[in-house]
Amino acid sequence: MSNEYMVQKLYQLCQNVPTPDQESATAAVTRLNQLTKPPGSLGALEALIVQLATITGNIQPTFAHPAVLVAAGDHGVVAEHVSPFPQSVTIQMVQNFLHGGAAINALAANAGARVIVVDAGVAGGLPDHPQLQRVAIGKGTNNLLHEPAMSRTEAMQAVLAGVELLEREREAGLDLLALGEMGIGNTTPAACLTSAFTGAAAALTTGRGTGLDDDGLSHKQQVVAAALDRAKPDQEDPLGILAELGGYEIALLAGATLAAATHCIPVVVDGYVATSAVLAAVALAPHTRDFLIAGHRSDEPGHRIALEHLGLQPLLTLDMRLGEGSGAALALPIIQGAAHVMRDMATFGEAGVDEKIA
Repeated sequence: MSNEYMVQKLYQLCQNVPTPDQESATAAVTRLNQLTKPPGSLGALEALIVQLATITGNIQPTFAHPAVLVAAGDHGVVAEHVSPFPQSVTIQMVQNFLHGGAAINALAANAGARVIVVDAGVAGGLPDHPQLQRVAIGKGTNNLLHEPAMSRTEAMQAVLAGVELLEREREAGLDLLALGEMGIGNTTPAACLTSAFTGAAAALTTGRGTGLDDDGLSHKQQVVAAALDRAKPDQEDPLGILAELGGYEIALLAGATLAAATHCIPVVVDGYVATSAVLAAVALAPHTRDFLIAGHRSDEPGHRIALEHLGLQPLLTLDMRLGEGSGAALALPIIQGAAHVMRDMATFGEAGVDEKIA
């Protein structure tokens, strides 16, 4: 696949992201106001209901085939001791996902969702498994403190790998996408990307990740600040930012997000790392933002900054910081519930219930 072809494909993809369906939004509001309840009594669920209509073009959507896409990748920046866990944990956790023993497996099962496990760029060798999808461009990124995490070509390849994966899953029936990830050290590129796309300082976007102490946090903040100084991110070049400061799994999630938006599939965003991926997707195609639902707000300080930049209100705030798609999976039943309200509730007329006195 030539660079010219990839550039054209990515450009066309971004152009194909539709604008919100305002007619469906209006129709959803009309039906909501006819249902057997006081106006506005379902609170934020009503805004979600309208958003689902806006995304899907259907005021009574059905989500029969939800899935959590867990993309795994490793990061060269772990050489800077930005995580208290060794890089070997990435491959071990991928195997845990495949054997059904992780938090995301339990939470996805609760939501009736499949878990799609993808090797987007894990260092070392993952043994074959029938449930493992291999799309890795490389075996972990470069150390973003000293050089670009990926080449521009590699970043495009990873984005387009996410596009192709989503297309295959859509053909198999996927109609509701939750984003998840795994990669030791990946809150460091997430902080870098959040600073690059929002302009927030490294001290504000960098958190403790998997449990750094105060000295470790201070060091990680210095690494993020130095990486930003090296990369000199240009907000007019989102692909360049992704290549300089991102990761294979982050780029893949960005591509899957773009592809889902082109097909009017809701994208439920998980925590900090997944949100850094959608920051890139929205920078590439701004209308992508209208297809995003924030599953939760994590305990990472930069996640609030990223969500505010995107204008997203989280469905849940549980002080989680696990990743994997865990918060997004917890939000899936809420989204399913919103859809059931529109499909299953009766109107005042249908139920023979008197409406509010004017």
